[in-house]
Amino acid sequence: MGVGGKFWDLLRPYGRHEGSDYLRDKRVAVDLSFWIIQHETAVKGLALKPHLRLTFFRTINLFSKYGAYPVFVVDGTPSPLKSQTRISRFYRSSGIDTTCSLQEGVSVERNKQFCEWVSECMELLKLLGIPVLKANGEAEALCAQLSSQGFVDACITPDSDAFLFGANCVIKAIKPNSTEPFECYHMSDIEAGLGLKRRHLIAISLLVGNDFDSGGVLGIGLDKALRIVRAFSDDEILQRLEDIGKGFKPAVSSGIKSVDDDGEESSSQMKRRLPHCSRCGHPGSKRTHFKSSCEHCSSDSGCIKKPLEFICECSFCSKDRVLKEQKKTENWWIKVCDKITLGPDFPNRKIIQLYLSDIFTEEGSSMSWGFPDTEMLVDCMVFNLHWDPSYVRKMLLPMLSTIYLRERARNNNNNNNKGNPLLCDQYEFHSVKCMKTRYGHKSFVIRWRKPISTCGLTPEKPIVVWEKDEEEVVEEEDCVVDPLDGLNEPQVQDDNGECFLLTDECIGLVQSAFPEETEHFLQEKKLRESKKKNVCEEGVAGSSSMGAQRSITDFYRSTKAAATPAENIDTGGSSVASASAEKKREASSSSFSKSVRRRLLFG
Repeated sequence: MGVGGKFWDLLRPYGRHEGSDYLRDKRVAVDLSFWIIQHETAVKGLALKPHLRLTFFRTINLFSKYGAYPVFVVDGTPSPLKSQTRISRFYRSSGIDTTCSLQEGVSVERNKQFCEWVSECMELLKLLGIPVLKANGEAEALCAQLSSQGFVDACITPDSDAFLFGANCVIKAIKPNSTEPFECYHMSDIEAGLGLKRRHLIAISLLVGNDFDSGGVLGIGLDKALRIVRAFSDDEILQRLEDIGKGFKPAVSSGIKSVDDDGEESSSQMKRRLPHCSRCGHPGSKRTHFKSSCEHCSSDSGCIKKPLEFICECSFCSKDRVLKEQKKTENWWIKVCDKITLGPDFPNRKIIQLYLSDIFTEEGSSMSWGFPDTEMLVDCMVFNLHWDPSYVRKMLLPMLSTIYLRERARNNNNNNNKGNPLLCDQYEFHSVKCMKTRYGHKSFVIRWRKPISTCGLTPEKPIVVWEKDEEEVVEEEDCVVDPLDGLNEPQVQDDNGECFLLTDECIGLVQSAFPEETEHFLQEKKLRESKKKNVCEEGVAGSSSMGAQRSITDFYRSTKAAATPAENIDTGGSSVASASAEKKREASSSSFSKSVRRRLLFG
């Protein structure tokens, strides 16, 4: 839930939509509870144990496709305040009266079924070699503190109170089938756009409600809370709320005075109103303006009748409007302070301490990413999801290839020739097949070679995905979205007795791991494009010479030049020929108009 009152709608104008490479080579903390709840509600009944299935697919996607280093965080024992809020929320949804006081200081664990799901996902993640941390309280709190202390670059959680715990960057949602899959919110953008810092956000949560106090202050919504916290600085806002809770009405900035400041003076000034003309609205009585014209109207014939929406701009009226607006604001502030004072034990110091304390922090330096235990993973997925062992190994291949390419790139940078030359001890890098574009994201399609006689991933029928080698593939962006958020399966290609595995890999990672092979592919690709361009230009030129409509000047010479002299013409022809030549000479003469020359030439 996080902060109540549609808090995300307040932050949405300051969010960013980032591309697929945003998390590449970055550490990211993931709230595992959010993934489990989302899986069970979105795809319930579509698959066996969807929390395991989607955790498997999304983790591999996050690691291989987006190039991130994920670390998962699970909830610990919830705070007694959170337990009471959860119980009261359950009672309200069930129509049970919550006027009876709940037992304080009691922590209530989540239901047994949910704890089993968390335990199964933690086992799966550890087999994948992904670090899993357990918080002392809320998972989003540990994610936020890992972000604030620099152990991770972003947090993936839908709980808006991650900013209250100190998160610098929160990824609210991931939409894999889009050009910009990450919906990100940065605390720096929120501070620049709204002018609110961390303690301001904590104050808003105390007023409108949060995970530890779902009710908040009765009668105060998000707009009022925003107006209240903007009246104070970040350093003093929590102390001012505490003073208001005790019954004090402190003075606020922006020209708003407290109740006791200059109250009598303001009322006395409002009573001493100067007379204004009822016709023109300017200072002075109508009788005075009748005897001597109004100096503001600048008319010898008397006062000019004022328009319907006339506003007097004299010093007294301007000051009077300011005093009225100040009085209106002051009355609003009094009513708000009275509402806050009526709240029991406002503000709750325990909630403030939960948001500001570091009791959730664990050692971030202990995070390490290992190598997947393939055989144990196969046994786990076969037992829980009844998958075929070959299918599990195939779906693990993108993660294994990413680890292999990272290790090889690291060895190349360190001039270290050590390391396993084969992927999974059996597949070798063969070539870059083509460049693939999907949702605006470019990647290489890599061929991994192994003799078909020992290929363990061969399907029932060999899959040939492309007929032409090294052909650029662009997939349509309007494909059907998989509700289970599955992976693009690595394809298997049988080519003249050899088994090739085709995987999608990051271009930069392949360039670092195999620079010579990548350069060779790019040069050949450039050469093919230039040849294709030349062929297209030749085809256009040929079609223009044969199929295009030709101009009339291609068949008849221009008649703009002067005619040849008559003496140069052979007189040995017949009279018909000489007459025809004379006719053409007359037609070529520039003294005739264009229409006449055309009739003479074409009869």
